[in-house]
Amino acid sequence: MKPAVLFLCTGNSCRSQMAEGWLRQLAGSRFEALSAGTNPMGLNPRAVSAMAEAGVDISRQQSKHVNAVLLPLPEYVITVCDRAKETCPTISGRAATLHWSFDDPAEAQGSDEDRARVFRRVRDEIAKKIRDWLKTEGGSR
Repeated sequence: MKPAVLFLCTGNSCRSQMAEGWLRQLAGSRFEALSAGTNPMGLNPRAVSAMAEAGVDISRQQSKHVNAVLLPLPEYVITVCDRAKETCPTISGRAATLHWSFDDPAEAQGSDEDRARVFRRVRDEIAKKIRDWLKTEGGSR
């Protein structure tokens, strides 16, 4: 069985959804990619658009509560926002927990293009972090 990686944020609408899509795209079948939130808000259409621009389809992903994906226990739990790190349930056992802090693109201000630019920047930051992780920790556990 392949190791599961859970990306966790507050709303499970942007960052964790993008991370789930990127891991699925970049790692192929090496991992089971999951995402969830401590207070799920629904998939953000701007996240879907930003990922589609990069060739990654997350349009069928759904926003889920963290309790819905903790069993069986994932091998990795990666929080992608500071609020989720603070409110993340204590996960005991063998799960490796990591924290990657990314700006919340849903909070971006300005014109539609300004906001889209923030989504693209965060999308690209997440992709880089996952690529780096796959070269190091992601292959060594």
